[in-house]
Amino acid sequence: MKLAVRGIPTNAVERLRAGGLDANGQPALVAIAEGSRNPCRHCLQLIAEGEEMLVLSYRPFAHAQPYAETGPIFLHRQDCPRYEASQLPVWIAQMTPAIIRGYDRNDWIKYETGAVVSGNELGVESEKILADGTTAYVHIRSRFNCFQCRVERA
Repeated sequence: MKLAVRGIPTNAVERLRAGGLDANGQPALVAIAEGSRNPCRHCLQLIAEGEEMLVLSYRPFAHAQPYAETGPIFLHRQDCPRYEASQLPVWIAQMTPAIIRGYDRNDWIKYETGAVVSGNELGVESEKILADGTTAYVHIRSRFNCFQCRVERA
């Protein structure tokens, strides 16, 4: 199965960079990246140490509802291209453990799809979850439940 991996939508990122409010109704904080584990959720690349980044609360769902989880994410402070590819970014294999779960067309978690896996298993696990036609998409999250990216059928 061919996958479609996407960073968060560019229009949402542009709004946040321009001072728009995050999922908690607050403006993003500007911080300096420390270390090498700060992935931008738009371009899905790691933010370089010492580079400016935005830290904010994000809800990767169109509407608030019981399964619409909210959590912290990072974004490059400066413009970057949205990630759209048929494979996960290379660094995600190092994200161990990782949380993966599928959602139905109503944006509700499909409980039988939830798993904690090694980062290098995320591509194969995404394919398995998406093989069920009732699964609309997959979310990949860190062990801290921070949203990383959305995976769909291509």
